[in-house]
Amino acid sequence: MALIIVILRLLVCILAFPMFLLNFLGLWNWICKKWFPHFMQRFTVIYNEQMASKKRELFGSLQDFVGPSGKLSLLEVGCGTGANFKFYPPGCRVTCVDPNPNFEKFLIKSVAENRHLQLEHFVVAAGENMPQVADGSVDVVVCTLVLCSVESQERLLQEVRRVLRPGGAFYFLEHVAAESSTWIYFWQQILHPSWYLLFDGCHLTRESWKALERVGFSELKLQHFRAPLSWELVRPHICGYAIK
Repeated sequence: MALIIVILRLLVCILAFPMFLLNFLGLWNWICKKWFPHFMQRFTVIYNEQMASKKRELFGSLQDFVGPSGKLSLLEVGCGTGANFKFYPPGCRVTCVDPNPNFEKFLIKSVAENRHLQLEHFVVAAGENMPQVADGSVDVVVCTLVLCSVESQERLLQEVRRVLRPGGAFYFLEHVAAESSTWIYFWQQILHPSWYLLFDGCHLTRESWKALERVGFSELKLQHFRAPLSWELVRPHICGYAIK
């Protein structure tokens, strides 16, 4: 089976040769950073339609973590186009972090469409290194479709714990690796190298729940489920929240 995976992976890489050539020449990253926000703007509309009930269920408890200020202070890491804004409670004060500055114009548009919340800052930074966000300064941190693409899940989660106030919560919604005995996992392994380049560092085969279990939150509520998505490869999902 391993040999079959290697052969099929090679065939897919041959078909995607122009993309790998551009990456070798140092051009693909620049191209990807430019086009990826446009792709995400379209993708997140479809994703929100198909995942609306799950997002409403997940984010329905955000108000439980309002701090002493009386208003929810929320940090979204890997905010992208602001697709989660519509699910946040009224009066929420949001700080957004994303390593790609090309998302900013889409973020501004999303803020204009969601007047019930207040955007405090947009910070261009990787989630693994957010010195602009003070220790213990936020009630909630949110990541959706982010743990699949960060360089180090462990460092990101350490940063999450640093910026959360005591008793604050980390909310997550992520696609993950399928069970190893399934055909979905078989194709995830084959397509992973090309998928990784095409979708700006996204890993198809990450077992993100393991990083969440290791990081040391005082409480972790985690659910595995099959998302009602059109793309079979990314149907395996986890969601939930962890308390500092």
